[in-house]
Amino acid sequence: MKHVKKMSLRARVLTGAVAAAALSAGTFGALSANAAQPAAAPQKPAATADVSGRDVHRTSHLTAAAATRAAQAVLKAAAEDNQRVTVAVVDRNGNTITVVRGDGAGPQSYESAERKAFTAVSWNAPTSELVERLENAPNLKDIPGTLFLGGGVPVAVDGAPVAGIGVAGAPSGALDEKYAQAGVAALAR
Repeated sequence: MKHVKKMSLRARVLTGAVAAAALSAGTFGALSANAAQPAAAPQKPAATADVSGRDVHRTSHLTAAAATRAAQAVLKAAAEDNQRVTVAVVDRNGNTITVVRGDGAGPQSYESAERKAFTAVSWNAPTSELVERLENAPNLKDIPGTLFLGGGVPVAVDGAPVAGIGVAGAPSGALDEKYAQAGVAALAR
């Protein structure tokens, strides 16, 4: 049998303290790591339903690339007449896809262009035609976000509106609408 040397009291206390410190550090580290990660909620199975086609409505939307192409065509047409305008293109839901304020266009033209585009897509009609409807229904102009001035035209696919183009800043609504039509024409190419 081997002879085992007895540890001094001081060595035993130091060894015990080191072991306790290591154990505490490991436990604290594990608790800290777990505390940093919130407990995962129990996963519920995803609810799915096979909905028939009659209960689903699908819409088409203009792409950002197409909206940009239309806006550039508007600015080019206005520049050919030496006019400074802002053009806005909105999607079927009236959400802005793009707005480009041409060099030198007035500050009011930004909001006006957006509102004309929104109005045109909302009624699927040029805003110049809608101005005439105000005679029979003057409270139409009270609908939030609309602007019944010439310069807004809808973009339609198979008769259904997918976007609206609004132009503001030229000296007349007729010119604004002419430029907006140039944007529509660019989409047809």
